[in-house]
Amino acid sequence: MNIIVADFERDYAAIRGVRFAVFVDEQQIPRELEMDDRDVACTHWLATDERGEPIGTVRFDVDARGKVGRLAVLAHVRGRGVGRALMERVHELARTRGLASVWCHAQQSAAPFYTRLGYRTTSEPFEEAGIEHVKMERDLRT
Repeated sequence: MNIIVADFERDYAAIRGVRFAVFVDEQQIPRELEMDDRDVACTHWLATDERGEPIGTVRFDVDARGKVGRLAVLAHVRGRGVGRALMERVHELARTRGLASVWCHAQQSAAPFYTRLGYRTTSEPFEEAGIEHVKMERDLRT
């Protein structure tokens, strides 16, 4: 696996492909909700397999007080550390930007993944794009 900081314009098709496979095709999130105006302001990472094929992506919004978003890993490679590796890159950048913490709106089903990465739930469940979520935060100082 290889992880690069993506150029949103150059790598748009790969980022969109992974996100649409996971969120639109698999989870049935409306396609018009998936790509948004925050994408151009975020830092994106792209994970590729040994053949160079895109297998995962995540975005990080420093301007939104360190919001992690759109973490997506293709179904056939889940459980192989792709999500963890992407999140490690996010945490590294957050620390270099001087952030003490990061946060996300995690799908309730993904909350255990984030908990294993040191996140804690800080909200009651709420609906976003038709899926139950919780707000989760991670202190980067520990």
